[in-house]
Amino acid sequence: MNNKTDLIEYLLRLGDSALIQGQRLCQWCGKAPALEEELALMNVGLDLVGQARNWLEYAAELLGDDRDADHLAFRRDERAYRNLLLVEQPNGDYAVTILKQFLYDAWHLEVLKGLSQSSDERIAGIAAKAVKEVTYHLRRSGEWVERLGDGTEESHKRMLAAIPEVWRFTVELIAADDSEQRLCEAGITPDIATVAAAWQATVNKIFASATLPVPAAPSYFYLNARKGLHTEHLGILLAEMQFLPRAYPDATW
Repeated sequence: MNNKTDLIEYLLRLGDSALIQGQRLCQWCGKAPALEEELALMNVGLDLVGQARNWLEYAAELLGDDRDADHLAFRRDERAYRNLLLVEQPNGDYAVTILKQFLYDAWHLEVLKGLSQSSDERIAGIAAKAVKEVTYHLRRSGEWVERLGDGTEESHKRMLAAIPEVWRFTVELIAADDSEQRLCEAGITPDIATVAAAWQATVNKIFASATLPVPAAPSYFYLNARKGLHTEHLGILLAEMQFLPRAYPDATW
């Protein structure tokens, strides 16, 4: 592979992860536990969809095959998506949603900080803008983990139950493949070991404050989103998300 091919794959990973996480959050519309939380979730979701557009637009330009960001978002099949396995998991109860968001935010912010120093000016610019948004995302989700973990007996129990639901999927946050390693060596992406260490430090700090145990680092999962091997949940989500643009491909607003 060359750097262009590697870069397209990486942009899809960033864009798809933000898009799918944003879509999951938007599923809480009308169902959140409080009006304020509903507004907060929708705002975070919209931030992520906006970031996804930026990444997917760049990927589409590099592909150069007449596809645009909308096509990449709504016209690809499941196996073509490169999002993290973590973000495609169902929302579950609010403890699961918050824990998923926190684990993703803690990783996302460190990645964006590294990308803001990228040798690719387009990437550096997109990342620098997104850092401001994701700094808020992490502060919010981290505070909720602390509030629920060190709250009532019931909220603590739900957070404990949420950890094994999602922790196994964090293996993708702390391991790089050959493609990402080449981009790192070219100065385009941050060092995954540095990102992983910072992510773990954030998790350790927030979990300690929330009186939650930190599981051992996962070392293996039988699926691999980087190769398009997803859980069964992504196909269901895409069927809902893609219905309108696939049913009416020529529709305009």
